[in-house]
Amino acid sequence: MWSSLAALLLVSGVCLADEHLASGHRGALPPPPSHRSRRMVGGSLAYNVPWQVLLYFGDNVLDGGIGGGALISDRWILTTGRNLFVNKSRQAIQKHQASIPKVYLGITKRSPLDPSKEVAVEKVVLHPGFQNTSEWDNNLALIKLKDAVVFSKSVMPIPLPERGQDLEEQGGTRGIVTGWGWGSVFTFSNFLKYLVLPVVDRNICRAEYRHGGQVLKDTPKVEDHMFCTGVSPLAENVCFGDEGGVLAVLDPKDDQVYAAGILSFDKSCAVEKYAVYLKLSAYLPWIHSVMREDSEEFSALRRAAVIDMLSKQ
Repeated sequence: MWSSLAALLLVSGVCLADEHLASGHRGALPPPPSHRSRRMVGGSLAYNVPWQVLLYFGDNVLDGGIGGGALISDRWILTTGRNLFVNKSRQAIQKHQASIPKVYLGITKRSPLDPSKEVAVEKVVLHPGFQNTSEWDNNLALIKLKDAVVFSKSVMPIPLPERGQDLEEQGGTRGIVTGWGWGSVFTFSNFLKYLVLPVVDRNICRAEYRHGGQVLKDTPKVEDHMFCTGVSPLAENVCFGDEGGVLAVLDPKDDQVYAAGILSFDKSCAVEKYAVYLKLSAYLPWIHSVMREDSEEFSALRRAAVIDMLSKQ
């Protein structure tokens, strides 16, 4: 991991020299100049993203850094499995249990962190197939809060996709990803930012990362339960610290917003073309079973009850 990080730093130092390529963080189609500042090159201010969650271990990547997440109910947060480990390499993760980061809701400013916005965690649940074969395999986790959240304008969940909602598979789709990821000076942003990104053909992304990226050797094997976004018109992209944020899309059929995917590969920064997401519709059975706090016993009992009633008709 750290050799890849060193390579990224070396190349990013060159890429970020030009303001239009300064995308150590995300940005979006630029709003009027009065809404941007010199410190926010590569990102546009997100004034209120009520589903956004901040996961905090420390102020730099060596301390575990930060990650994103999304509130999906009054007790559950969706994030990536890697976000629950200080050292995110597969070798280190296989030797350690998941840690519980500090969790904050309803904030747009990262520092100083408002202690009144911190919420207590009851437990974390990693996907059972997390990192089975690679660092990016089933990179998904759920966090259960100790107490139910009171919803407000600044804290509310984002819906998961429903049957037939598959904008990530359609050409021309754009989505919004938010986070506090690295900026042009290799530090986490102090302000929540957003970027509007185009979804790209999965096969193009798959071919690009088949044998690693242009700079990074460690890139995901893009499978059918994943999808990718490209860079913004200003060549901006996601970077370290954005992982775990969701790609929010607006369904033109009914104007409903939902989370199409969760950002798994956030290392693209200014040196790789594509960010990679897990397609949430592919993980709905697991997500719902965890939120129901289901078990094999419960499943067997339900099945037996229905079979018994069917057999008597």
